[in-house]
Amino acid sequence: MKTDRKTILIVLSTLVIGVLLGWLIFGSAGSSNDGENLSEHSHVDKETIWTCSMHPQIRQNEPGACPICGMDLIPLEDEQNDGIDPNSISMSATAMQLANVQTAVVGAINHVKEVRLNGKIQEDERLLFSQSSHVPGRIENLKVNFTGDYVQKGQVIASVYSPELVTAQEELFQAQKMLDTQPQLFNAAKEKLKTWKLTDSQIEQMLHSGIATATFDIRSDVSGSVIQKMVSVGDYVQRGQPIYEIADLSRVWVLFDVYESDMGWVNKGDKVEYTVASLPGETFTGTISFLDPMINPATRVAKARVATTNSGLKLKPEMFVSGVLQAELKNTTDAVVVPKSAVMWTGQRSVVYVKSVSDQGVNFQLREVTLGPSLGESFVINEGLAIGEEIAVNGTFSIDAAAQLAGKPSMMSPDKTSLMSTHSHGEMLSFEEISDVERISDINPAFKAQLTKVYNAYLKMNDAFVESNAKSVANEAKKVIKAIESVDMALLEHDPHMKWMDQLEILNRTINSISKLNDIEKQRNEYIQFNLAFYESVKMFGLENTITYFQYCPMANNDKGAYWLSSKKDILNPYFGDAMLSCGETKETIK
Repeated sequence: MKTDRKTILIVLSTLVIGVLLGWLIFGSAGSSNDGENLSEHSHVDKETIWTCSMHPQIRQNEPGACPICGMDLIPLEDEQNDGIDPNSISMSATAMQLANVQTAVVGAINHVKEVRLNGKIQEDERLLFSQSSHVPGRIENLKVNFTGDYVQKGQVIASVYSPELVTAQEELFQAQKMLDTQPQLFNAAKEKLKTWKLTDSQIEQMLHSGIATATFDIRSDVSGSVIQKMVSVGDYVQRGQPIYEIADLSRVWVLFDVYESDMGWVNKGDKVEYTVASLPGETFTGTISFLDPMINPATRVAKARVATTNSGLKLKPEMFVSGVLQAELKNTTDAVVVPKSAVMWTGQRSVVYVKSVSDQGVNFQLREVTLGPSLGESFVINEGLAIGEEIAVNGTFSIDAAAQLAGKPSMMSPDKTSLMSTHSHGEMLSFEEISDVERISDINPAFKAQLTKVYNAYLKMNDAFVESNAKSVANEAKKVIKAIESVDMALLEHDPHMKWMDQLEILNRTINSISKLNDIEKQRNEYIQFNLAFYESVKMFGLENTITYFQYCPMANNDKGAYWLSSKKDILNPYFGDAMLSCGETKETIK
């Protein structure tokens, strides 16, 4: 029993001594290492991260120059100072200068819009006259043989052989012989001749000669230009039958086309300043005296009339004119108006960047606004901005790009999620944002057929983009332009008509740019916007017996993504060509 106790004591002593030795050997070393690790970890936590104010995605452990723009890097913590809204994007003075960011203070100005009008010179309908023959007979001679000739009032313009006139003269001569006994008969014979527009002097000349005249001279009732010759020599005419149409062009009408979208800005009494294409250097001013109450169902325009004196007959019918009307929106005084360049518009949201200055520097914060009417180069802001606030009016896309990459609210990402984190390659628009377009039913089949011709021309241009041939792209773009010009918007009515006009503005602007550029990359930049608008048209109105594929490349447009339409499901990338021909995917099949 004593031996067992001794054995247990020896074992316990050995264990205690082992633990003490282990602690002395390994524990102290471990404590030393832990201290060193803690010190090192503390040092890492305090290490400064350097970034670029223009390219927030750059992160480096030491100062230097930005590998993208060459700007000096700044400490990351400079962007995270207290007192600054965490959703705002800060920019240094150098960054603003490189990005060409310009700002302006929002002020209150009147709602004035510059409305551009096109039209033609036309005859004043009140000064159009029909010159008729006052006696029946055969045209013996025409003094005016062509249209456009000018005639004076009272000028002989034709001669008519009239047997009835001869008979009437014989009756006058017989009545003259019985003047003493039957003066009423003589007076009746004279009045009969006067109804044929013979003057008293002509009748007296007949009585003096005593010889009946077989031909009768027709004199012009008005002065003006002959705009239509309606008879030829040898024709028989009835009494009162027109032989000429004469227009007095001393006053003319300027008829302007007013589109539906501009109706609210054009009113009777508004002053219009206009020029005539064939009279360069001259400017005319007039007042709208009449506004057509009806819209032409074929052209979808109403006519605004300006009546003007035509001094020297310089203004000729059918001349083209271009006018500008400074229109004010009624029932308003002052309003918040900003340049269009300040507004970023996605179709669903409109945003601006508001500038603020603090002790830490300049910051820009996204602000959603509600747009009012367009004033040409500016927008009325109904909600979202106040007078006196300062906003970015140039370089807004640079600010927005910095916000997207920094994970802050931006034009396409209203929440705090960055574009780079929500999309693998940071495309400009998500498919869900674009594919909300709904098909409109009951579209005129003729319009679908015309839109299909545009699509067929588009496919050839798209092939040229795949081949990366800028010259071929420009040539095919010209054919697309002709196809678009052949689309008759009068085939659409009401809301579809207005939607097509909205899309047409983007289509025309971008396709015209593509046709004039000779750089394939610049053409592709315009192609991005063209495709978004064209997809909307195809999806909304449909094509004639056609299946098309809406395709997408996430790496195009500087990794922001871009779309296009194709007749084939196989990917042939128009934004990279042979460099990345098969990069992309089909997002939607449109039947």
